[in-house]
Formats: sequence, C-alpha cells, structure tokens
Amino acid sequence: MSEITLSLPDQTCLALKLPPEAIGDELRLAAAVKLHELGRLSAGAAADLAGIPKPLFLMKLGEYGVPTFRLSEAELQEDLHHA
Repeated sequence: MSEITLSLPDQTCLALKLPPEAIGDELRLAAAVKLHELGRLSAGAAADLAGIPKPLFLMKLGEYGVPTFRLSEAELQEDLHHA
C-alpha cells in the first residue's frame, strides 16, 4: 500500500470542523467519490480507496449528489419496457 503525506492549511482544518484524525478519512472519501463520478474508478475500487464497504460507498454517493447508477434515457426506457 502506498502512503501519501498531505499538508493542509490550518484554515482548511478548522473549516472542516473535524478532529485531525478524521480529516484523512474525509479526504479519502471525497477523492473516491469524485474519481468514481469521473469514471476513473469503479464503485468497488472507489470503496477500497475510501476504506469502506461497497454498499456503504454507494449510499455515500447520494450525500455528495452523485448518482449511484448512470443510465441514459434510452437505457431507462428499455428497462421500463422490459419491466
């Protein structure tokens, strides 16, 4: 496993209103969500990055306003037709 050290301005730490030991987890989750949203990581890989189980990661996506599933309108229509 790789380890990365990140320096943050004191103002950022204060703005996050989290204890210092929780900031790393918050940043890992935010990075995982964004990389998944951009299509750079699958949901499973993003969950691994965040350090949480995949079902929990999928639930967290909603808290960030990221859709859990991405289907085009045509795919939705096809699914509806087969339902």
